[in-house]
Amino acid sequence: MTDIAPLHTTRVGEQGSPVVFCHGLFGQGKNWSQIAKALADRHRSTLVDMPDHGRSPWTERLDYEAMADAVAGLLDEPAALVGHSMGGKAAMLAALRHPERVERLVVVDVSPVAYRSSDEFRGFIDAMLAIDLDALGSRGEADAALATAVPDPGIRGFLLQSLQREGDGWRWLPNLEMLRRDLDVLRGFPETDAVYEGPVLWIAGADSGYVRDEFREAMEARFPAVRKVTVKGAGHWVHSQQPAVVTELLRRFLGDA
Repeated sequence: MTDIAPLHTTRVGEQGSPVVFCHGLFGQGKNWSQIAKALADRHRSTLVDMPDHGRSPWTERLDYEAMADAVAGLLDEPAALVGHSMGGKAAMLAALRHPERVERLVVVDVSPVAYRSSDEFRGFIDAMLAIDLDALGSRGEADAALATAVPDPGIRGFLLQSLQREGDGWRWLPNLEMLRRDLDVLRGFPETDAVYEGPVLWIAGADSGYVRDEFREAMEARFPAVRKVTVKGAGHWVHSQQPAVVTELLRRFLGDA
């Protein structure tokens, strides 16, 4: 297993119970800022830049167990853990491997299963890598360069949040070459017999295919106290497409603590 250097985090809120947010592929901890600020009257949030993303260190390979252990290492007291997509898989594993540190768990639009191969994310990465950063003049040029491979302007805008200006040049924050190579690992989920007995909220986007009835058995086998909620008008990026709904779901679920 790969050891991961300490992850970059941002704190939001100064009172209440602790909540730790884990973003998905191509994201950053700040993707959860709006929701964390909305919860700041009741909760102290930690927004994590996951390995190979944002300002956290790059690794040599994608390793969900190491990712989960790195997240668990941030918890100096039992906390609620919220994870989306890739971050949701890491959060699930953190709860399974370190249940004493996870007071409750929220899994956003992902399941503890190995998904079928898809060219969508590979296409995103290929388009991002195809941009000549040395010749790039503006973020608008990058947006235009991605338009064919990523026609949805919302997704393009999300990806471009990880394009950072450095001096006279540009760089991508995610470790794109490694992520492309290890996409099969990203789609998978490590085998484990562990069971997490704490309360779990499973949030699905109604227009997404990442949470299906056929995956319920796998989820309930590892998380028997799970409750599923489907959010209308949302695809995979539920918390950015329906932030008010997700905020209210979290407020109610975390308020049970």
